[in-house]
Amino acid sequence: MRAILTSLLAVFLLTSQPASAQQSDAQIQMLLQEYGEAIAKSSRRTIGPAIDALAASGLPEAQVVLNRWQAKEMWFNKATGVFVFATEIDRDTLQIFDISNDIEIGQALEDDYTQLKPNSGIRSMIGTALVQFQLSDPDPTERLRAVAAIERGAEKSHLAALRSSTESEPNADIKASKIRLERLLTIRFGDTDDERITAINGFAGDLGVDVRAALNPLVATRVETAATLPEGTDIARALTPGSETFPRAAAYDLLVEAGVAKPRIARAEQREALVANVTDGAVGGIQLASLNTEAARDIAYAALAAAGAVDAVATDTEIDTAIDASVFFERYTGAPPAVALAAKAALAAIESKVAINQAADLGLDALSLASIYFLAAIGLAITFGVMGVINMAHGEFIMMGAYTGYVVQLFVPDYTLSIALALPLAFTITFAAGVAMERLVIRHLYHRPLETLLATFGISIALQQIAKNIFGTQARPLTSPAWLDGSLVINDIVSISYIRIAIFVLALMFLCLFLFIMNRTRLGLEVRAVTQNPRMAASMGINPDKINMLTFGLGSGIAGVAGVAIGLYAKVTSEMGTDYIVQSFMTVVVGGVGNIWGTLLGATMVGTIPKGIVWMNPSNTLAAQTYMILFIILFIQFRPKGIIALKGRAAEA
Repeated sequence: MRAILTSLLAVFLLTSQPASAQQSDAQIQMLLQEYGEAIAKSSRRTIGPAIDALAASGLPEAQVVLNRWQAKEMWFNKATGVFVFATEIDRDTLQIFDISNDIEIGQALEDDYTQLKPNSGIRSMIGTALVQFQLSDPDPTERLRAVAAIERGAEKSHLAALRSSTESEPNADIKASKIRLERLLTIRFGDTDDERITAINGFAGDLGVDVRAALNPLVATRVETAATLPEGTDIARALTPGSETFPRAAAYDLLVEAGVAKPRIARAEQREALVANVTDGAVGGIQLASLNTEAARDIAYAALAAAGAVDAVATDTEIDTAIDASVFFERYTGAPPAVALAAKAALAAIESKVAINQAADLGLDALSLASIYFLAAIGLAITFGVMGVINMAHGEFIMMGAYTGYVVQLFVPDYTLSIALALPLAFTITFAAGVAMERLVIRHLYHRPLETLLATFGISIALQQIAKNIFGTQARPLTSPAWLDGSLVINDIVSISYIRIAIFVLALMFLCLFLFIMNRTRLGLEVRAVTQNPRMAASMGINPDKINMLTFGLGSGIAGVAGVAIGLYAKVTSEMGTDYIVQSFMTVVVGGVGNIWGTLLGATMVGTIPKGIVWMNPSNTLAAQTYMILFIILFIQFRPKGIIALKGRAAEA
């Protein structure tokens, strides 16, 4: 008996202690009790006022309540309706806490309480309400999250919270983001036209996509029709039926929709109706033999409509008359006229700036492509432009350089160090391969261009097959260092990847290196001497065979370095060289054989023309290469020696 009494006393204390300790008169508790029925029901359609009341209450406990509610940590007593925070100790027992101060109250039976389980929709609404608290959170990360949350789902209630938190924002970057977001929200939710117009004018020339997304709905229009053009500032423009943007069919459909004109009927449907109403060789009192014109058939159909045999429809003459008797116009519907006009002016200024920046982005893209072609062609400019050797295996030297970078990264996991090692190693390997090729094949075929072309073409096929046997047919990764990841973003339109910037810098470095070697070193002097007059150079003590060997090796080595750079963004396969051999030859030939400045200009032309064609016709990117080749063929017809032609003894050689 004593054990039973002890158990009953324990249960009594367990259930009664929390109720006595709970501060039911706390302001936050009273606010929750006011909306207790809606909160307990947890319906998205009725919960909105309760969440809004908590967010707008100004109570310091409101943020904690919303957070714990969202996390499903809020419960209410079934008997009293008092709300508490609770955590489950076991399946039957709860540890409960005062909702006003989060002080532990004690333990209670779980059966006496009901857990609030907000669904995803209610949790989203709570999250939106929490934003105003997060905007002033001490943690900068939380404040940034709040700004991002408003950007994703802005509401009018956010505007006041955003404005109040902006003044006290200590972080300059976050403050700038808040100011920008406040202006965007003012455009959508501002109380007066003047403040909305001021916010719109503040974005004049801004290239942000978010600005255009905010302005475009303001200039939305609806096409309407009337007997005369109405007066008013909300009329955007008058429309001319039959124009490209407003066909006559659309104009008449609008009249039919407005109920001021009869519907149209297709000729085939009219014919079917006439055939179905033939009586004694006539339709509508008109003999069949007379129905040989559209006008006669229109009269017969009108007679049937007057008799109630068919629905009345408009004839072509009636359609033209109805259209000519009406005016058509667009009316602003997205915002008051003053706001819409300000948005339209701002969008016009933005579109002009967008066009300029698109041209700049296209120029950067073309310059980047030109630097890639120049880097790929600079080695060919030496072997073909200076020596006159048609080296069809030049692309395979690019491939060898790329695979060298891949192999180095297998042993050197540091990507920065591996690229630094791969560049000189690729030069050394392809230089040696070029020297071997010149000694074994090329030197026997000087001044025999057809045989040289066939021999080097065969070598290119052999090198491709060797690469397939060693590395397989799948693309191999050549990973760029982390500091080359991403892009240099100038604005929402203009950007360029860091890898392409690095390739551009590398191309300039090799241009300077080539000019230094050719103009400031003994090797360059001897190369120019052998190129212009090998017999005279030999009589002066220069070994032409040695110079040809070193020159061909130099061109091949530069191709290997280009392969490492190109492999950082392109796929590394055995066929990658074929993607650049044609452009490399076009670059050298168009620029002018034997002139490095011509090669530079040729690369610029070969890189710019496809981008220009794509810009003019974005829907057909595949045609860009075809049009470029046709253009170059025409260009060579009028300027066969290229942009910069050699003169004097160099040209005669």
